[in-house]
Amino acid sequence: MKVFTFKGGVHPPDYKFITANAPITAMPLPETLLVPLSQHIGAPCKPVVAKGDHVSRGQVIGEPGGFVSAAVHSPVNGTVVKLDTACNALGRVVPAIEIKPDEENPLAFEESTCTELTAEAVKKAVAAAGLAGMGGATFPSHVKLSPPPDQKIEVVLINAAECEPFLNCDNRLMLESPGKVLRGAFLLKLGFGCEKCIIGIEKNKPKAIEALNKELAGGAYPGLFVQPLRTRYPQGGEKQLIYALTGREVPSGALPAAVGAAVFNVGTACALADAFDTGLPLVQRVVTVSGDAVTRPGNYLVQIGTRIGFVLEQAGLIPEKLSKLVLGGPMTGFATGNLDIPVTKGTSGILAFSEAFAEKANQDPCLRCGKCLTVCPMGLSPTQLDQAAIAKRVDLLMQLRVRDCIECGSCAYNCPAQRSLLQSMRVGKGLVMAYLQAEKAKAEAAAKKE
Repeated sequence: MKVFTFKGGVHPPDYKFITANAPITAMPLPETLLVPLSQHIGAPCKPVVAKGDHVSRGQVIGEPGGFVSAAVHSPVNGTVVKLDTACNALGRVVPAIEIKPDEENPLAFEESTCTELTAEAVKKAVAAAGLAGMGGATFPSHVKLSPPPDQKIEVVLINAAECEPFLNCDNRLMLESPGKVLRGAFLLKLGFGCEKCIIGIEKNKPKAIEALNKELAGGAYPGLFVQPLRTRYPQGGEKQLIYALTGREVPSGALPAAVGAAVFNVGTACALADAFDTGLPLVQRVVTVSGDAVTRPGNYLVQIGTRIGFVLEQAGLIPEKLSKLVLGGPMTGFATGNLDIPVTKGTSGILAFSEAFAEKANQDPCLRCGKCLTVCPMGLSPTQLDQAAIAKRVDLLMQLRVRDCIECGSCAYNCPAQRSLLQSMRVGKGLVMAYLQAEKAKAEAAAKKE
């Protein structure tokens, strides 16, 4: 079968061998869980429980704050200790609910099964389960399932590339639960009413490809196909995946629906299968814990709200060796020093590195070598964007299309001067967003005066 790819990209060492053969292991429960009410792009949830309330596993504890929002559920049977706040991976403080698990049967769950196999039933299950993109973007899934009337979805794509180094949570889900992955993919296809669903997997995961194809051979999932992809970072970028699998290019500023495509992560597909077939909402996820500062790296099934300090303790953290802690993958993740940050729907990895991995070279002036341009999968000019961000030139940032940056970090990885190009892209996006919001506020104020 032909192997597909995209333009640009880099080939960093993947270090996947550390946890590739580690089966998914259920992590014990901590004394309390801190469940953030904002685990998704969009409006935070509104708490619907109070201190002292007893909650059941899967019970809604946070109602969506708008259409672009996703419900939050209790991951355990337990008691609400207090309404609190939590720090997220970006360092922002968000509302949260602290829950103490029951001593007996904290993970007991009364299953319910959806018997109506229709598009509306799928959409209802997705919204009720609070599904959001589990690859890191955390876009509410029910919003994706409701594209504008003039944008018909023709193909569903399952992002199984998992191109980030170190991470293996999606790989293990495909190896251990291929039927669940395909079941979720089939349900997503049904939700859109389209005929085709393609599962794109980098060819460095041959066992996962084999497991899915073997499951497909039974013929239970018509319209589903597995497509090997060339191993190249960021193959799992949404626009790169769409181009590799369909040949369609998403226009600047547009969403995948504009080219008739919808993209979902492997973990999201599995979570949908659970939600639809058992009624269990998104209250747990697989997290890869890796790096040379832990003695038991692996892939752990973690209840949402578990603090990362507890997760690292269970994975055998060597405190004196820890020099850098990253949430997510090393290319797009965020460094933190806060061990109280809880695991959320979008936490795919927790990486603990020693000084050998964390050593950072000093930034040198740009060499004008153009290496960042050759690897940018979006065809941008990172070096010019870097300068524009430093100068706070919003006009240039917009002209150079900073909002098209997918924040993959390929430019920074390939820069011989060690420029912090990814950070500049994020700063530039923030400057543009602040400018646009200010202009919108001015326009609204002027309209009111008229």
